[in-house]
Amino acid sequence: MPCRLDVPQNLMFGKWKYEKPDGSPVFIAFRSSTKKSVQYDDVPEYKDRLSLSENYTLSISNARISDEKRFVCMLVTEDNVFEAPTIVKVFKQPSKPEIVSKAPFLETEQLKKLGDCISKDSYPDGNITWYRNGKVLQPLEGVVVLIFKKQMDPVTQLYTMTSSLEYKATKADIQMPFTCSVTYYGPSGQKTVQSEQAIFDIYYPTEQVTIQVLPSKTAIKEGDNITLKCLGNGNPPPEEFLFYLPGQPEGIRSSNTYTLTDVRRNATGDYKCSLIDKKSMIASTAITVHYLDLSLNPSGEVTKQIGDALPVSCTISASRNATVVWMKDNIRLRSSPSFSSLQYQDAGNYVCETALQEVEGLKKRESLTLIVEGKPQIKMTKKTDPSGLSKTIICHVEGFPKPAIQWTITGSGSVINQTEESPYINGRYYSKIIISPEENVTLTCTAENQLERTVNSLNVSANENREKVNDQAKLIVGIVVGLLLAALVAGVVYWLYMKKSKTASKHVNKDLGNLEENKKLEENNHKTEA
Repeated sequence: MPCRLDVPQNLMFGKWKYEKPDGSPVFIAFRSSTKKSVQYDDVPEYKDRLSLSENYTLSISNARISDEKRFVCMLVTEDNVFEAPTIVKVFKQPSKPEIVSKAPFLETEQLKKLGDCISKDSYPDGNITWYRNGKVLQPLEGVVVLIFKKQMDPVTQLYTMTSSLEYKATKADIQMPFTCSVTYYGPSGQKTVQSEQAIFDIYYPTEQVTIQVLPSKTAIKEGDNITLKCLGNGNPPPEEFLFYLPGQPEGIRSSNTYTLTDVRRNATGDYKCSLIDKKSMIASTAITVHYLDLSLNPSGEVTKQIGDALPVSCTISASRNATVVWMKDNIRLRSSPSFSSLQYQDAGNYVCETALQEVEGLKKRESLTLIVEGKPQIKMTKKTDPSGLSKTIICHVEGFPKPAIQWTITGSGSVINQTEESPYINGRYYSKIIISPEENVTLTCTAENQLERTVNSLNVSANENREKVNDQAKLIVGIVVGLLLAALVAGVVYWLYMKKSKTASKHVNKDLGNLEENKKLEENNHKTEA
């Protein structure tokens, strides 16, 4: 606090004092202008807190509320005393307001204490204001009730302000923030400090009930487990409900869930739930339990004889249209099988499979293993090699179970190869043997399975081979004879030519003048030569 006086030339000393509430002075500090010494009066509340400078400025450390007084600076000369007062105001910023004693929840249509807003250690005292979602809450009878009080600590003389709020909540207050603030005065004027937000759980009664089916699948099939879940839109939600099953007028008391295990098709119907204390508040849902039945006749392993008729039927019963697929040996068939006369190729593993496309996992299948049996049937064929030296005999066999083939040869002849068998497909295969008979032979093919033994024979003549060989020999002899005759004819012609050539020479010597004869002779010679 500076001394608000001009220091006079003839100053003797300066002093500071403060005035009690009754106006009496209390001197606290003295400074001589000549000795430059400072003396502090024995005032307990200012012990070790004062400092007086050469220009008579008084400093007080560790300010207290009690320092709020009227202080006076006094400059004394020989003939006068000058005084300048200074009024000290002390301020203390309050603590940040805090909402305490908060209600665990608020209930609609009930006036209930929300909490206390408290701010401590303020000087001077301040004021507290409540806000809902940033807007000031004004007192309203039966809806908003504010109770404000302040207390001063007798030791520190600081104020604690408390404001209690009673509030009637509505559903609109769900997730709404409540705050409070303290307004106080400081050296620079009025200031405000805000509290943290507080959000309260709002309790309200159930106004609507809903029912759910878990798990939330689009379709339910036989064998599934389903859980009914009943929900109320109140807060807190109801914990118990009444569940009504199809055809049962009395409700089943349960928690908010009720489970049905391994449901069957007769569980299809309307399911309901309601509040226990308010049965008129009810919800319902329709449940359809899908089913799929398949009957294959005949099924399992069936053995039939070749040529028999076999009717096959695959009957489907389902909660909605089902798809049917026939497979044979894992290959899809274009249509359902029908057998008016069984053949070996009809044997196999048949599967009738059906499914509901809209219902995941709802599939059925039955299988038929068809075995077509037959006694061995034999057909023998003969094929002659182009050279004519060998014959291939084939024994074609048909039957099931697979017949075993044996060969028997009656007569002499060389077997060129061992028997060779083809793969056994659709009840058929063959065995062949290649033979070069030296005489007439008989080949016998025997086929045998568990049903019967069948024998068939084929005669093979050796004359055909001999005739072929003779014909070839005759052809060779004819060629050789023809070549010899041709050589003989050529020799005779040459001899005649030479003989005529000598005779002509004699005639020329006898008659050289006869030119025409010479020409004729030449022509004859040429002809002969030719």
